[in-house]
Amino acid sequence: MSEKSQPSSRRPASGRRTVARHGELRSPHPFASLMKIVGIMLAVVLVSGAGIAAYAVTDIATGFADEAVELEGQESVPPDIGAIEGGVNMFLAGTDACEPEYAQFFGDRCSGADAEGELNDVNMLVHISDEPRRVTVVSFPRDLMVEIPSCTREDGSESSPQSYAPINSAFSVGGLSCVVKTVSQLSGQNIPFAAKVTWGGVIEITDAVGGVEVCLASGIRDVNTGIDWPAGNRTIQGLEALQFLRTRYGVGDGSDLGRISNQQQYMSRLARKLISGEVLSDPATLYRLATTTVDNVTPSQSLTNPLTLVQIALAVRDVPFDEIVFVQYPVLTDPYDENKVVPDEASASVLWDAIAANQPLTLTGEAGANEGVVVVEDGEPAPENGGEAAPEDGGEVAPEEDGEAVEPTPAPAETSVALPSTIPGSTAAQETCSNGNLRGFG
Repeated sequence: MSEKSQPSSRRPASGRRTVARHGELRSPHPFASLMKIVGIMLAVVLVSGAGIAAYAVTDIATGFADEAVELEGQESVPPDIGAIEGGVNMFLAGTDACEPEYAQFFGDRCSGADAEGELNDVNMLVHISDEPRRVTVVSFPRDLMVEIPSCTREDGSESSPQSYAPINSAFSVGGLSCVVKTVSQLSGQNIPFAAKVTWGGVIEITDAVGGVEVCLASGIRDVNTGIDWPAGNRTIQGLEALQFLRTRYGVGDGSDLGRISNQQQYMSRLARKLISGEVLSDPATLYRLATTTVDNVTPSQSLTNPLTLVQIALAVRDVPFDEIVFVQYPVLTDPYDENKVVPDEASASVLWDAIAANQPLTLTGEAGANEGVVVVEDGEPAPENGGEAAPEDGGEVAPEEDGEAVEPTPAPAETSVALPSTIPGSTAAQETCSNGNLRGFG
């Protein structure tokens, strides 16, 4: 494919397959819930620093609304008091805009024949379920061929519908609203919240957070993004973070699907950092991240109300990392073009039905699609606070009567849904490392 395509877990009841198991990372800090939604969305290419903006100061949130986008054809969710009710969806688009201050970093993309236009090369749908709360992040490959509906452009004109077009061309058709409308039509999901961030925004926001440590199981070399890194742990920020998120030919089999697995490693590690004391207890970092996000993220109008942001944060504050699941939308090879993919609707229906029923998901596909990542198998960490490990069944710790332990009452098991193996993914509780290659793919 061309680099630019034109138009078992800690809670076994869930049934999730988790190779690397880690304790649930919780924080007693009052802003931990806000940071978790930031971790989920900002990790999904760094959007919901909006949650921090709501915490920081009201005038920051006001500035966040300056270029907000109205979403076409999506039912709104009015702000209320308390956690947001019902299952709710948010969408994030990462676009390849050639902003003048960053164009020098992107070679032919910003200086050659392809310099015009803006494509939505990263497309992620974040679903937050109703009680019991779960989060599912669905990544859509940019080379996915879909129907793009008629969309209302900024000037009020209507675009013509397209029956067969790459999903990453939707932004050039009608902006963020058109991307959301396209994904809503494909998935059958109402999407009331959305945001987009550019390449330059990724650079600025990762600088603000102070970088993220990623793991390279083997060296990465990719002449298209300028990466030539050895194996090992590496803290990346600014331009390096963007290079890591964009690299395709340097990981796995060089496909866009392998790149998505690599991006999901970044998401998990960023989410964990954002609710750590390193960020959470540092007011200067929080404020810097808030203001930088406001300057670099374009939200939907529905995301500009601070009360709504707090509602979303409250909804996810107690979701453990093994219930935050990253999956790739299932695809089949396009029968007309082996360099493209088309929706695997049969497999996708299993995912959407499970999400609609709010059932736990069992991942049967590989965490590292197209060899993009490998799973770290390092066992469980020692119990925190020097105490006994929590019971694996999720029941209460056994009390003692006359010196003898009483059998705990196990938590009721939920019926999980085994996703088809055609849906690769991982949980935020898993640790993965980039499966790099040094072939260069000149």
